[in-house]
This record gives sequence, structure tokens and C-alpha cells, in this order.
Amino acid sequence: MAAIMVGVGVGAFALSFALVPLYRIACEKVFGIRLERSASEGRGAAEGVQARWVTVEFDGGVNSKLPWAFRPNQATMKVKVGEPYDTTYYAHNNSERTIVGSAVPSVAPARASGYFNKTECFCFTAQTLQAGETRDMPVRFIIDPDLPADVKTVTLSYTFFKNDALTAKQQAQSPHGTPASAPRAAP
Repeated sequence: MAAIMVGVGVGAFALSFALVPLYRIACEKVFGIRLERSASEGRGAAEGVQARWVTVEFDGGVNSKLPWAFRPNQATMKVKVGEPYDTTYYAHNNSERTIVGSAVPSVAPARASGYFNKTECFCFTAQTLQAGETRDMPVRFIIDPDLPADVKTVTLSYTFFKNDALTAKQQAQSPHGTPASAPRAAP
């Protein structure tokens, strides 16, 4: 019995070490999220490489079904590859109802998308805005130093879509999800 318990303990210990690379693989291959390199990896890659700067353009819009205003707070940014940067996008719910939206990102040119790494982004989860609410939504990103040398400009664009299922669920749970002027059913 003791041998089984020791075996289970050793197996659990080995599994905990195996989860780290498995997590990295899942993030990169399944979710398209590249995790930051460690400080020692970053120094090794940067040694002997001259500082490289790239222009990042920001764009944003909404699907016609979503009554939101959505745009970047900053149109362009000069970034040094390999370093983290932050930016925000402005969002405002123009309707009289609580609405849930989901953002779909895209990177252009397409061949640069594998080198544009978002480490924090509002696009990772659905966003709920109350009627008339305004919010700045953050994005933290790093341009991989391995970005092809001929790519000088990268465009990060988001399109927000109304998440009908989550909006309906939100409005059913919250009396604030319906407009004050909506007719009430007789009991």
C-alpha cells in the first residue's frame, strides 16, 4: 500500500512539471496566445541585434447589430520589438439596455499575426456595458523580434459583435437590462 502511495505522489509530482509545457502548447496552438519569454531568453535573443522599431496602427469598429461606439484611443504607436506596450480602446453603449459584446481581433498583414502577441486583452472575454456606460478597454502586447524584417507597419483591428445569447441572459437576470419605458405585462 505504501508503494502505491509513493507511486501516486511521484506521478503527481511529474505531472505538475509536465503541465507547464502543455499549458504553453495549449495557449499557443489552441488559443493563439504566445506567452512572454523569460528575462534570460529575451536577453539572449536581443544580444547582438540592433534595436528595431515598428509602427502599430490601431483600428476598431462594430457590427451593425451592436449600438456601441468603439474606437482606439490612439491611432498609431511606434514600438520597439520585444518590449511590452499598452494601449486602450474607447467603448460606449449608446442604447438604453445592457448589452454584451464580443471582440474579434485581426492583425494585418496576415503574415505578421504570428508575431503580434497579446498578453492582456478585452477580446479574451465577452464585455458587458450597461445602458449609456463608457469604458476604456486595455490591450497589452509585444511584437516578437522574429517579425520579418520587411514588415514595418502592423495593424491591430477589432470588430465588436453583439453576443445575443449573453445579452439575453444578462437582461433576464437584471431588471436594469430593460429600458424604463418598456411596457410591463399584467400579472
